[in-house]
Amino acid sequence: MSTDTMKAIRLHEFGGPEVLRYEDAPLPELKPGEVLVRVHAVGINPPDWYLREGYKDLPPEWQPAVSFPFILGSDVSGVVEAVATDVQGFSIGDEVFGMVRFPSMGESAAYAEYVAAPASDLALKPAGIDHVHAAGAPMAGLTGWQFLIELGHNEANPFQPESHRPVPLGGKTVLVNGAAGGVGHLAVQLAKWKGAHVIAVASGKHESFLRELGADEFIDYTKSPPEDIAHDVDLVLDTLGGPTTGRFLRTLKRGGALFPVFLGFSDAEEAAKLGVTVSLTQVRSNGPQLAELGRLLDAGTVRVAIDSTFPLADARKAHERAAGGHIQGKIVLTVV
Repeated sequence: MSTDTMKAIRLHEFGGPEVLRYEDAPLPELKPGEVLVRVHAVGINPPDWYLREGYKDLPPEWQPAVSFPFILGSDVSGVVEAVATDVQGFSIGDEVFGMVRFPSMGESAAYAEYVAAPASDLALKPAGIDHVHAAGAPMAGLTGWQFLIELGHNEANPFQPESHRPVPLGGKTVLVNGAAGGVGHLAVQLAKWKGAHVIAVASGKHESFLRELGADEFIDYTKSPPEDIAHDVDLVLDTLGGPTTGRFLRTLKRGGALFPVFLGFSDAEEAAKLGVTVSLTQVRSNGPQLAELGRLLDAGTVRVAIDSTFPLADARKAHERAAGGHIQGKIVLTVV
């Protein structure tokens, strides 16, 4: 490999998994405040395939303005190769993980052999887990953390006029919908860590997996709608969100909360009538929060489950796996 190029997965147009091209790309240049990471593993996340498709479900004015070609992806784990002169706290050879520059569309550039990342987006990788598991943690873990534990920033909320506020979880009943997925399986564990009674909703094949992660109750949505079974819940985290999320209003007690991870909720009047708070937020890069999550990962208090791994060159197959659904944990690309 010559010194100024690397292998990466780039997009030259929006579309299905077939538009992912494994090819040479320029090595990123280190800017002030940044760390150059030699990537060992890359976590894949829903925003990756939404961006690959051009966020076609969003209204046109919200669709991303990106310039082609660009490199997809945001979650990495790897080894520090170089450090800008103004960066403290990281040295060459450190193992690090992070969600890079999210939510800047198309600028994270993680599906690659090297990534230049703001130091503030990174944390030292927990010694107790490998790069594959570390790469699976950032976006899913930070989503759970920022929805359930601490927002960690004061940026304007693009989805609602007021800031998202997590609610105290100790002694509360928390229902996690989509509990076996990336965000879901980590949210189950974070809620348990905070002292909640957790109801996990997923398809039946994930029951033993979710009970091992600490779920107190399990609802197989393929057998019965969760909203017919669960009642008097304090908080619903709907990791699927979208237009059907309003069905969970009737599972909640008065004064409860519904946190949909994706847009589409449209029953504001009913929520107000039932005294339910509905709130969502946009996950944002945050190195210090990842360092806190890293301590839980190191201790084994929280673990990342890996659904499957694919070499970087096979990113297309990884996206096809994601489209297949019924994911258990995270899909990760291996680079080194």
